[in-house]
Amino acid sequence: MAASSAKTEVYLEVGKKRAFAGAVEWPGWCRSGRDEGSALQALLDYGPRYSEVVRGARLGFKPPAGASAFAVAEGLTGDATTDFGAPGIAPSSDAHPVGDADLRRFRSVLKACWRAFDSAAAEASGTELRKGPRGGGRDLDAIVRHVLDADGAYLSRVAWKLRADDVTEPSEELIRTRQAILDALASAARGEVHPRGPRGGIRWTPRYFVRRVAWHVLDHAWEIEDRAKP
Repeated sequence: MAASSAKTEVYLEVGKKRAFAGAVEWPGWCRSGRDEGSALQALLDYGPRYSEVVRGARLGFKPPAGASAFAVAEGLTGDATTDFGAPGIAPSSDAHPVGDADLRRFRSVLKACWRAFDSAAAEASGTELRKGPRGGGRDLDAIVRHVLDADGAYLSRVAWKLRADDVTEPSEELIRTRQAILDALASAARGEVHPRGPRGGIRWTPRYFVRRVAWHVLDHAWEIEDRAKP
C-alpha cells in the first residue's frame, strides 16, 4: 500500500502519560507524543525519514503530505510499557497469518532498518554524541549493546533461544542476532511457535515481532543521527 495513493491505516496506543501512533502496514514507522495528536504529528514528521530507510527495498512507500492521509483503524489502551516510552500493545491486525509474500516483505523491511542503523552508527563512529538536557544519553557502544540485548529479549517472545557463542565483536554479534531474527520470523510464520509459553504467557505473533524489532532499531538509528549532529 503506497502511502500517497490511499489512506494510510494507523493505530493509536494511548497510555496515561504517552501515546504512540503506528502505521499498520509499515513496521518501524511508529512515533510517540504526549497525546494522540502529537503522536500522529510525529508520525507524519518522520514519514520522509522512513521513506529514506525503505527506499532501497522498493516497497512503494511514499510519505503522506498531511495528517489527513491517515485513517485511524484502531485505538488501544496503553500500559506501563507505553508510558515508559515503548509501544507495548499489538494491534488486532497483527494476529493475521503471515503468507510467503508477507514474509518476503517483512524481511525486506527488517534489512532496510538494519542498514539504516549500521549507516547511522558508522557515520557517528569517533563522534561524541550530544547529551540530553540533563546530561543523559548512552554513548554509541552502549546503544549498540542495548539494541543487541533488546533483540535477544524479543527473540525469547517468539520462543527462540539465541545460541550462545564466544562472539566478542559487536559486528559479529549483530550478524548472528539478525540471522536469528530472520530464522525466528520464518518459524513463527510457518506456525511452529505455540501461542502460549509453558507457563501460560502469551507469545508475540510474527507480525508484532517484526513491528517491535523494526521500531526499536529505527528509534535508535534516528537517535544516533540526531545526537551526532553538531
